[in-house]
Amino acid sequence: MVHTKCREKFYQHRNDDGSFGQIARFPVSDEQAPWSVLYPDYKPIEFTAPFVLKAAWADPELGSEGFRPVWNSLDGKVNRVSHDGEYMVGKNSRPVNIMGRTGLVGRGVLGRWGPNHAADPIVTRWKRDDDGNIIMDGASGKNILEFVSIQRRDNGEWAIPGGMVDPGENVSTTVKREFMEEALDSTGTAQGNLDELKKMVEEFFAGGQRVYKGYVDDPRNTDNAWMETVAFSFLDSTGSSVGKFPLHAGDDAASICWMELNRSVSLYASHKDMLQMVVEQLNANW
Repeated sequence: MVHTKCREKFYQHRNDDGSFGQIARFPVSDEQAPWSVLYPDYKPIEFTAPFVLKAAWADPELGSEGFRPVWNSLDGKVNRVSHDGEYMVGKNSRPVNIMGRTGLVGRGVLGRWGPNHAADPIVTRWKRDDDGNIIMDGASGKNILEFVSIQRRDNGEWAIPGGMVDPGENVSTTVKREFMEEALDSTGTAQGNLDELKKMVEEFFAGGQRVYKGYVDDPRNTDNAWMETVAFSFLDSTGSSVGKFPLHAGDDAASICWMELNRSVSLYASHKDMLQMVVEQLNANW
């Protein structure tokens, strides 16, 4: 994965009152990003969002009484191991972003010091006409793929309906839980149909193929906290399982849709890169 979205000029964040603010990152060019390159003038901004400091699900500040994290290890139920190998631990016992400088130190809006683990279910189906026939792109001659896409409430960008792995949770459990909550609104509008949805999701998500595991070029990343994910591909080849259920956006999503996949889509973080991997595996139009 590349390391560019986490070096954009401003770091966007949510305030306690629900409004949005931004912090200017210290400039980091492509050449200055690697830690192996000397950058004596590098003076990144320190920022951890106030809501993170008060959140029960987040790490305490380093140096807090009783908080002695074990880096590069399974620390109790909290997984502090990076998918991409061992990371450095710098001054003040702070883990160091494995991909390089970001222009911001602290945790930003992320809960964990070091790797913050997520899981992303990439749910796809073939685009079909009113008669149920798969639609082919006229230029490429390849079938057109659609995927379940949610619009994030925090920044309005479209994304895969994934989420954070809870301490001690298996990633296969995370992908099912997040898809139920974000794409089918299992905790809200779909509660009356919950048993049928659970059965369908359990059967559909029993298959799938891992397409990516590692660092995510996420705008929330800092020098000391960063996103990593495991992404799985699930194809409803006939459109008769997930493809037939109405999509309902959960609390974390502003909107949801089956979005056509092609090279012009604009998506959050590294999601487009992961979707391109799925397209290539299925030999679909891009």
